[in-house]
Amino acid sequence: MTENLRERAHDVDATLRVGKAGIEAVTDELQAQLDERELVKVKFLRSARGGTTTETLANQLAKAVDAEVIETRGHTAVFH
Repeated sequence: MTENLRERAHDVDATLRVGKAGIEAVTDELQAQLDERELVKVKFLRSARGGTTTETLANQLAKAVDAEVIETRGHTAVFH
């Protein structure tokens, strides 16, 4: 199933951006988007990353909204 979701994630546009306000600022919006659609792609801007990795931030955000990280690529992550 995860492989199928990864394949479908390529056609999904990033609809949420995490900036200097951090992941706390987008948790409600991510939850709302996940309630409406199966996959949500999130872009982590440089100001959000600071000294950490996209993977770390994606995992923290997934835990905050009880979602699954399908994949990370560059500065984006796909959630299910």
